[in-house]
Amino acid sequence: MLADTPIPPLLVLLLLLAALAKFLAASISCLLLAGVVGGVIFLLHFLFTLPMRRAERARLFLDLLESALKRGQSVEAMILSIAQSRDQTLGVRFYLLAAHIESGLRFVAALEQVPRFLPLQIAAMLRVGEKLGDLRRVLPACREILRDRPAAVRSAMHYMILVVLLFSPVFIFVVMMTAVMVIPKFKEVAAGMGVELWPVTKFVFGHTNWLIGIETILSLLLIAAVLIYIGGSQLVRWFQFRGLPFVDWIAWRIPWKQKRLQRTFSAMLAVLLDGGVPEGEAVRLAGDCTANEICRHRTRLVLAALEQGIKLDDAVRAFDSSGEFHWRLTNATHARGGFLSALQGWHEALDAKAFQQEEASAHAITSGLVILNGVLVALIATGMFGILIACVNAALLW
Repeated sequence: MLADTPIPPLLVLLLLLAALAKFLAASISCLLLAGVVGGVIFLLHFLFTLPMRRAERARLFLDLLESALKRGQSVEAMILSIAQSRDQTLGVRFYLLAAHIESGLRFVAALEQVPRFLPLQIAAMLRVGEKLGDLRRVLPACREILRDRPAAVRSAMHYMILVVLLFSPVFIFVVMMTAVMVIPKFKEVAAGMGVELWPVTKFVFGHTNWLIGIETILSLLLIAAVLIYIGGSQLVRWFQFRGLPFVDWIAWRIPWKQKRLQRTFSAMLAVLLDGGVPEGEAVRLAGDCTANEICRHRTRLVLAALEQGIKLDDAVRAFDSSGEFHWRLTNATHARGGFLSALQGWHEALDAKAFQQEEASAHAITSGLVILNGVLVALIATGMFGILIACVNAALLW
């Protein structure tokens, strides 16, 4: 009888609407999840490629600058003509630069009003080029600074960013939840059964906060390193004090950054000497092009040695205590083709050593963090399994 009873049309409609609502809810949830995952992937890609895109824009601008100079076109006219095309390749700050030029400023003066358009060292070199009266002289040295990192170095840096931004925060959260919600329950069970805990378990349960604190501090330091890598030198300059250049001191103490600063000083000094600039002025301008106060201090020591009558190749010992710069510069004075071509091999060697040290450091840091996390996980797991085994043994003895 019930099988022959017809289903009301309204009930059928309600069932269809309910099924449709469930389908829409599941679809919306899937779309939201896909949107979140896609947003995270886009953010990571944006962060990974930001330093490379910044360097690529600088290289493109130098190419445009060189092309304009070869055609006999002024830099200001080139910038204004490109700005009129509304091309977005060079970024928003290029149009700020064009706006300052349109207001009547010269190229270098306008560049000082947009300090984040080009790296600090590139902007300093272009200022020196304007003082020389020929920007083309400093372009080879500018390109040496913008030399692209090898693929191995980029992959190592990206791996470090991935570990820091994803793996480490998740691990800290899991350990904190374990310490707050799981470990107290284990302590209560052990106290109720009166079992004797393993030494490892006592250590883990007694120093859980210390373990979490150490992991958190290391993660924060690595996050700061990643932010510095992503933000570049302009971000670091926000934390620089005029009377206490500790940021520049740290940069000089980092081996690969020190080698790049030496390369910048050497390349710019070679360009200026090839351009006929007096030695004292060339040394001072080359020191300014490093955009580093420690290098400027060492440059002043070189200038003091020159004032005492010491030759330039001997005076540069005050800048590079290893003596290699002295040897290279001594050989360059007897070579043909100019200082820049004679020192090109040393510049490439400095780049290679810097890339090697940077890659090794990135791999060592990320590997060390993974190993440290593994040790912490092993300690916590051993502690909890130890208390479980102790409780089982106590239950079997009852």
